Amino acid sequence: MGVTDVLTALESSHLADRIRISLYLFPLLESFHVLGLATVFGTIAIIDLRLLGLASTRRPFTRIASDVLKWTWAAFALTATTGFLMFITNADVYYHNFFFRSKMALLALAGLNMLIFELTAGRSVHAWDKDRSAPRAARAAAVLSLVVWITIIFMGRWIGFTTSHSQAKPDTDINLEDIFPK
Repeated sequence: MGVTDVLTALESSHLADRIRISLYLFPLLESFHVLGLATVFGTIAIIDLRLLGLASTRRPFTRIASDVLKWTWAAFALTATTGFLMFITNADVYYHNFFFRSKMALLALAGLNMLIFELTAGRSVHAWDKDRSAPRAARAAAVLSLVVWITIIFMGRWIGFTTSHSQAKPDTDINLEDIFPK
């Protein structure tokens, strides 16, 4: 089964049809997607600004991370779920969209950045936990994280502006009797 077959199967699923034909489901999913993304970005920004020494510098990093990251992961799960449900409604168009692919690549980069942080500065957190700012590697990860997440948000918005009419076919047959009934 190739990619085209998977995309076709997703688009033709009962769930995708249900979302497509509903007046309320897609906008509701999109609203929850935006709320989830705002929470993901907001909580990640709290962590990154702490690493940079720009916010919450009187609190240990581990305490902030413990308080905030549970919300990040819950919001990420909501965002991923709603994103997938929106994706299946027009999977072929989204899959071939430059901005969608860029967003997915940036999400992978954000995950890789987090992993590298955990394997480097995160392993020595006990040594700098209460310092005003984190070591250089952690600050670099924080800057990259902020840039990547802001770019993810921009790519997501561009997806909406570049795919909304992708399946609409222009009606070139103009029937004058429809315009000027007798």
